[in-house]
Amino acid sequence: MKKYRVGIVGIGAVGTEMVKILRQRNFPASEIIFLARSERDEEVAGETFHVAKACPEAFEALDFAFFAGTEGAKGASQLYGWEAVKRGAVVIDNGDDFRMDDRVPLVIPEVNPEALENHQGFIANPNCSTIVALMALGPLHRANRIKRLVVSTYQSVSGTGRNAIIELEEQVKNYVENKPLVHEAYPHQIAFNVLPQIGGLKKETPGYTSEEAKMLFESRKILGDNDIRVSSTCVRVPVFYGHAESINIEFERPMSPAEAREILANADGVTVIDDVAKAEYPLPLNTAGTDNVQVGRIRPDDSTDNGLALFVAGDNIRKGAALNAIQIAEKLIEMGM
Repeated sequence: MKKYRVGIVGIGAVGTEMVKILRQRNFPASEIIFLARSERDEEVAGETFHVAKACPEAFEALDFAFFAGTEGAKGASQLYGWEAVKRGAVVIDNGDDFRMDDRVPLVIPEVNPEALENHQGFIANPNCSTIVALMALGPLHRANRIKRLVVSTYQSVSGTGRNAIIELEEQVKNYVENKPLVHEAYPHQIAFNVLPQIGGLKKETPGYTSEEAKMLFESRKILGDNDIRVSSTCVRVPVFYGHAESINIEFERPMSPAEAREILANADGVTVIDDVAKAEYPLPLNTAGTDNVQVGRIRPDDSTDNGLALFVAGDNIRKGAALNAIQIAEKLIEMGM
């Protein structure tokens, strides 16, 4: 089997998870190197790596370059993404700098792998909340066109990065010890609270934040339908790992909960957990560290024609970021690059 030289730009939560997944899935990597702002040795997922300083020349002879920043870490792919492509690497970018670029496919391998067919060496990972939602919505849309979505997200602090994880830990500890709760990662205390703002305001979508705009524009691009109407409210919650979302769907024609369950039960990367009588439904806690997106609470939405409501949860660092990127690389290898 052919082996590939792999570079990971960024050594935070997503980069660490990428190493774990590359090993777990036996990805055919002849070498894994880390690139970051400064040169050093670092232990990642139980292995010691020499971290090289990121520069254009560092991408020479790489087959894949994963840009592993979380949503809060921007700019690396702006500096080095197309430089890496020029040097022969296929770039898979977890950031949002190029997601809506016409040159760049935005891909969830289980949903729109065909978008990879004419790639120009640069592929974007969708936003974590978009991936979690579309793992369920993609199979349903193929069966019955979606006309409108109303999405409310419950997003964990790991989506912001390691500093936010530490901040939540410290706030909980200080609350128990009756000490002041300091906040820096967020504009308000996150422990025992919810924050109905993720990102700044977007001019293109007045009143909506950048995270909410991503749900609109990314969903349309991935599903290939610019007529889908989307209204979303993105909320940060005091959970370490795992995003959950409440989704109300308007379809082109009626779809029963039973039909939706059957479609989702046969969808790759999806697990249906849907028995309220037994208190069985998707939980972020249960998705942490797992690959599949869970779907449940599937029921009619009688507030609109052809309506359906459901609840989803998935690991935002794993399927929402690191795993999806590696699956893109695996799909490219399967397609012969």
